[in-house]
Amino acid sequence: MDQDLVRFSKFLSLVLRHNPGRFGITLDAGGWAEIEAVIAGANRAGIPLTRPLLERVVAENDKQRFAFNAAGTAIRARQGHSILVDLQLVPIEPPAQLYHGTAERFLPSIREQGLIRRSRQYVHLSPDEATALKVGTRHGRPVVLRVESGAMARDGHVFYCSENGIWLVDAVPVQYLIFPE
Repeated sequence: MDQDLVRFSKFLSLVLRHNPGRFGITLDAGGWAEIEAVIAGANRAGIPLTRPLLERVVAENDKQRFAFNAAGTAIRARQGHSILVDLQLVPIEPPAQLYHGTAERFLPSIREQGLIRRSRQYVHLSPDEATALKVGTRHGRPVVLRVESGAMARDGHVFYCSENGIWLVDAVPVQYLIFPE
């Protein structure tokens, strides 16, 4: 994705996941924003977003972070919200293991607390090590943790899977984490 698309993607993440009001945009209960309002909000902020550029960001984002509604009139982030939205996710049984990418500097805290959602609605887990490694790289020297998700589900933890394959859970207690040697 070229630099302009990265810039637009970061704008959309800010608007659709964290602070729509900053740009005069309103999300409905499901996290959807009217496309015309998003474009107008971007333009007011000096970001030259257009409908074709928005379509490119959605199509070319490597993590498929955003989605259009069926009518093509609204857009939302698929996960990662720090504001309360109802993504209408359905609980689903996870695979036996999932993965979490993080930075090495966070390991002491994770060893004490497990994985907690902090300001987000959910802890994000990856279906494979490669994706988790890519996520961890964004935060510093990467570390991939294995999550005993099957055992967690048997013990009553509820999992969801976003449309783009990212697994979501409220928290991962330490006893379900396998740390690298």
